[in-house]
Amino acid sequence: MKKTPRRARILALIGIILLLGMYGSTMVFALMKSPAARGLLMGSVFCTIAVPVLLYAILLAAKNVRGKALPHHEEKETAADPSPSEPEPDPGVQDTLTYGQNKSESSDPGKK
Repeated sequence: MKKTPRRARILALIGIILLLGMYGSTMVFALMKSPAARGLLMGSVFCTIAVPVLLYAILLAAKNVRGKALPHHEEKETAADPSPSEPEPDPGVQDTLTYGQNKSESSDPGKK
């Protein structure tokens, strides 16, 4: 079993505390009898819904950008991956030949 990094656990704990604080403030604003209570309640309800949705969207985008197969700290090629490090040249492209010259002319320059 892979151990979760300490930084991730601390950030998760901070997130839980913030969410509980938003839920608590929503409850307090709902029970207040102040003229500003309605506006505060609406703002708190919005944040209670919007913040987790935005965090989920950010995490989903980060996962897709980074790639699902390899974690961001393991970007090395594995032995099971037989893909070559350099792409193979296009067989239609002739590297050393000039325009109008074919392979038989270039391989034997003394024969003309």
